[in-house]
Amino acid sequence: MTIESDPSYPAHWEADVVLRDGGTARIRPITTEDAGRLVSFYEQVSDESKYYRFFAPYPRLSDRDVHRFTHHDYVDRVGLAATIGEEFIGTVRYDRIGPDGRPASAPADEAEVAFLVQDAHQGRGVASALLEHIGAVARERGIRRFAAEVLPANTKMIKVFTDVGYEQKRSFEDGSVHLTLDLEPTAESLAVQRAREQRAEARSVQRLLAPGSVAVVGVSRSGAGVGAAALRNLRDSGFHGHLYAVNEAVTRDLLDGVRAYRSVEAVGAPVDLAVIAVPADRVPDAVAACGEHGVQGLVVLSAGYGDSGPAGLARQRELLRQVRSYGMRLIGPNAYGVINTAPEVELNASLTPAPMPMRGRTGLFTQSGAIGIALLSALLRRGEGLSSFVSAGNRADVSGNDILQYWYEDEATDVALLYLETLGNPRKFTRLARRTAAVKPVVVAKGGRHTPAGHVVPGTRLSEDTVSALLRQAGVIRVDTVTELVDVGLLLASQPLPAGPRIAILGNSESLGVLTYDACLTQGLRPLPPLDLTTAASPADFRTALAAALASDDCDAVVVTAIPWVSEHALADDLADALREAVAGAPGKPVAVVHVELAELVQALSATRGPAADAPDRPAADSPFTPAALAATATTADPVRIPSYPAAERAVKAVAEAVRYGQWRRALADAGQVPEYEDIDEAGAAAQLAGLLADVDGGAALTLSDWDARELLARYGIRVLPTLPAPSADAAVRAAAVLGYPVALKTTAPHLRHRADLGGVRLDLTNEAELRRSYEELTDALGKPGELQPVVQAMVPRGVDTVVRSVIDPAAGAVLSFGLAGVASELLGDTAHRLVPATDRDAAGLVRSIRAAPLLFGWRGSDPVDTPALEEVLLRLSRLVDDHPEVIGVSLEPVVVAVEGISVLSATVRVAHPPARGDLGPRTLPSY
Repeated sequence: MTIESDPSYPAHWEADVVLRDGGTARIRPITTEDAGRLVSFYEQVSDESKYYRFFAPYPRLSDRDVHRFTHHDYVDRVGLAATIGEEFIGTVRYDRIGPDGRPASAPADEAEVAFLVQDAHQGRGVASALLEHIGAVARERGIRRFAAEVLPANTKMIKVFTDVGYEQKRSFEDGSVHLTLDLEPTAESLAVQRAREQRAEARSVQRLLAPGSVAVVGVSRSGAGVGAAALRNLRDSGFHGHLYAVNEAVTRDLLDGVRAYRSVEAVGAPVDLAVIAVPADRVPDAVAACGEHGVQGLVVLSAGYGDSGPAGLARQRELLRQVRSYGMRLIGPNAYGVINTAPEVELNASLTPAPMPMRGRTGLFTQSGAIGIALLSALLRRGEGLSSFVSAGNRADVSGNDILQYWYEDEATDVALLYLETLGNPRKFTRLARRTAAVKPVVVAKGGRHTPAGHVVPGTRLSEDTVSALLRQAGVIRVDTVTELVDVGLLLASQPLPAGPRIAILGNSESLGVLTYDACLTQGLRPLPPLDLTTAASPADFRTALAAALASDDCDAVVVTAIPWVSEHALADDLADALREAVAGAPGKPVAVVHVELAELVQALSATRGPAADAPDRPAADSPFTPAALAATATTADPVRIPSYPAAERAVKAVAEAVRYGQWRRALADAGQVPEYEDIDEAGAAAQLAGLLADVDGGAALTLSDWDARELLARYGIRVLPTLPAPSADAAVRAAAVLGYPVALKTTAPHLRHRADLGGVRLDLTNEAELRRSYEELTDALGKPGELQPVVQAMVPRGVDTVVRSVIDPAAGAVLSFGLAGVASELLGDTAHRLVPATDRDAAGLVRSIRAAPLLFGWRGSDPVDTPALEEVLLRLSRLVDDHPEVIGVSLEPVVVAVEGISVLSATVRVAHPPARGDLGPRTLPSY
């Protein structure tokens, strides 16, 4: 509700939030136009709640009260309201006060805060959400403490304050509890906030995946079309709840055997989930009807939104606004649907024909319906079941972040597979993925390098390689194709994690064993010499060899290779039984099978044999979702399943990803820590930045002078070697006299900076004659001094030239980068990245993860350089950008790492006013 006539209205405080029960509400500033809403809200609050708020009977608000509670300056007096539609369900306000408790203005940094929540909405987490947002507003306005007076009997409100995680003081004065809260975020307050976010968003997804009743809106009377298909799939899947069909022109009681109504309102019973399959121009009416009826969530199958151009995108944004105004969540539009195989639910609200895929331990999320179909088909053919499936289409609301929140605590899901075309909030995704990956694998295939039609996301300046590196830092298994997504998912869903990279290889083909050995080397694994069982090997020979490998202490995983026997007798079932018997005897190591032209072995190993599995007349090209095909997977899977692959490279890739993920999981036991450096001057840096930005416009960035950059970095213990300008040869000589010989003469013109390959640097100049001669050579070859901007700098001990950078990406947040200096590293993209704040383990890994890292550790007999000093610079820079969001970019180039110590020869620092909100701000739903 931006008030155009009031330029002071802080529109950026508006936010949609998920409440504790999974519903949504909008939080926004209260304006002068809200008088009627405030009065209506207050009339619906119980006398007891009014008494708790005002400490006395207070049946109605006076005109003076209404004026006071709706007129704010948004600095010293602020009021926020939580709304659903146009109705207030809760309010909060603060008034800045001075030391005497009377109204005050800045620099006073304390404020009184008070809440009021409608009784019907108490217990939904409204007050907690309001406290998070009013706290963020207060910090933005320079308020550091909240004071609150609460009656002792008002235990609910006392709990809201005490559970928030802020440092606080509590006393009892004049019959009330006096609370003082320090608003500086703490590790505890951040943990509380994120735990509430996780529970709320997980609950909102659970309401979509486990509804007690479903209405399909847009079911044709002829039985044709998307709506009718969705209804049949729900009906035939055995959904355990109530099912309704809605068609405004229906003339009979049943459609496809399901009770039919002309409208959602006519159902006359609660509807938890509505599947909307009407043309886009009729969706708003359907959404309004669902909202008025109290529907909790929507799956919109209808297309014609962001996927159809600018007009559709505007329609999509209005759809989201309308859905959230009713407190609902939305999957879609242009969605393929959702599936939940839980035995107490059996929901197939998708376009996948019934019966559903069999029950399994894998969760699947896709943004593309077509890719969703392909993934479901691939998993089905290879015998893998699902716990849940969500295909979100244009992903206007519910995203992969929400699904991760749900899977994190879902006991039915052991492996999370995601196909993502965009990352709407990379910073939040990596945070959630890291937490989820700590307890179960998260495998991601990311689609196009562009933003597909229908997807509106914040821009990112990070390359795909950087995004991949950050995902891997978060424990995400990043794969390149949907085939790899299935391959890796199958192994993780059926096999234990390997304890290390040692791979045993055995099989009946020497050539296939060699191919597998080479694939292991390519993936960085440590394969043992292949064991050739010869082509005469029987299933019993395989069983004996596999059992021996699994019992050996010399390997961590086993790859079995198999080619067809020269025999008319099909041994696939016998081989599968033999392999499963060996695995059952020693289940602690993962096993993968590589087969060549043994299609029967795939089915036998996946244990998908069922009543229809052996039907000889099943067309190979038929849809995998035909009843016959799906019936083949309806039986309970054998508890011992072994994934199989038609190529050695695919099997080894899956094993390698499991090895790397297992190493990441083990490393979590010692995740490292962010060091505390006693010589850091955080307050001084903050004061310096405030002064530098005092005259800078809100949206502008400032590149600091060399002097200011050196001063700021020095406050964090990063010493940049000084340079002296040399506009003439005489000035260069004077500079050298100050610095002392030997010196370096360098050009600093933008087109020559850090380009030693262009001849703009002269080193080891030991006297005045050499310096003057080098100065003349530079100016003769490259241009006049005014163009070259030469400087003189003292020489430092020789070492390895490196580059340390940090940049604030608008989507991913602060990123720390490291690589070697020079065009070769830039050309090959040999740069490593970590998210800020970096731990000591992150810094050590960053230095060692580039391909050229051996140059730092004694390559070809050279002396190893001082990598601990280099890691300290990385950690100090990480602290600087983490402590001060005003620092949006730092480049230290070059950082010369010698055998003892380092030297930072040049630094560039860019600063700007920080954004009002970030990932450390109050929880909020994205609005694209």
